[in-house]
Order: sequence, then structure tokens, then C-alpha cells
Amino acid sequence: MNFGTVVVIAGVTGLLSFGFLAVAIGSDYWYIIEVNAPNNTNSEELNSHSGLWRIYEGKNGSSHFIPSILAETANYTDQERNLLDMHRVIVILLPLSLVLLVCGWVFGLVSSLARSPTLLSGTSSYFLICSILTLSGVSLYISYSQKALEEIENQFGALLLAQVHVSFGWSLAVAWLSFSLEVSTGLLLLLAARMILLEARLEASSVADSPI
Repeated sequence: MNFGTVVVIAGVTGLLSFGFLAVAIGSDYWYIIEVNAPNNTNSEELNSHSGLWRIYEGKNGSSHFIPSILAETANYTDQERNLLDMHRVIVILLPLSLVLLVCGWVFGLVSSLARSPTLLSGTSSYFLICSILTLSGVSLYISYSQKALEEIENQFGALLLAQVHVSFGWSLAVAWLSFSLEVSTGLLLLLAARMILLEARLEASSVADSPI
């Protein structure tokens, strides 16, 4: 595999990581709640799915906005404030990672055209930092969802939740895929930087060994 192939693959994975993260952030299937109440023929109306910004309920998909950054917390309990703070961090981290990926792709293009090992190594580190932001946002969302479920259980009891099936949706899986591609892009750019350094050493060695 030569340098050109590596940087092209890195460019594709970087672009895909941006696209997948954008889809994940914009979609509404991060968390899915399905109610299976035997004595309730309209239990499907209690089903819901949610994204980072909105919750959709029932067959008709009526939605409401998730209060976060602009929410008033004066009447909230400590647990509710904690959940709100976690959600605020999530909706900041993931869009921030998305914006940084755009800059990273541009940096990667410039670095590969310049064939600079220093710039390629720097861009590699940049993508790995982006992946840490994405990982932090996704991991925090999982923790946030678990704590929210615990809060509901404390309020309504475990008996009610026995009829409720909760799961993470495909939006979260797409975010995980974006994270994997960000890491892959960073490692590929690091490989490209090593290839340039190795090529320079081989050229220097051949010059030194050539007869005068």
C-alpha cells in the first residue's frame, strides 16, 4: 500500500465519520421505549423514541422539545438538575465534534498535499481528539439514559417498568460507527506520516551509499 492509497482511504473514512455523526445527531432514534401492557389495547400509544433534541410519542409521532440549555432549573430536584446538566454537555460535545471534523478533513487534505510528516502527525492527533469528544458524548448519553431510567423507577416503581422495554436505537449505533471511523482516520494519517519519514530515510540512505 502506497502513500496515495493511504491518504485517499483516510479522506474517505474522515468524510464518512462526519456524515455518520451528522446523521446520528440529526436523527431521533437514540433511545426507544416500548410499552407492553396486557390489559391496555392502546399500549402502542405509550411507545416513544427520542433523539438528542426531541421526544416522539405514540403512533402519530407527536413530539416535544427536550429542555436543556435554556431550561429554568429553580423548581427541579437535585437529580433532575444533574440529568439536565448531563444533557447540556451531550448536546455541546457531539455538535462540537462534528464541527471539528470539518476542520480536520481540511487539515488532512492540506497535510497530504504538502506531504509533511509533521502536519500529518498533527492532523492524526486532531482526529483522535475528535474521536475522544465523540466517545465522551456517546458514553455520557448512555449514562444519562440509565440515570433517567433510574429516576423514573424511583418515581413510579419497578412494577410499572416491568411492562416497559427500553433499548438504544440505530442513531446511537451510527454515532459509534462515526467514532470508529474517526479513530481509523487518525491512525491512517499517522501511518501516512510514518511512510513519508521512511521514504525520506531510504532516500538519504541511498544517497549516502551511492559512489561519488
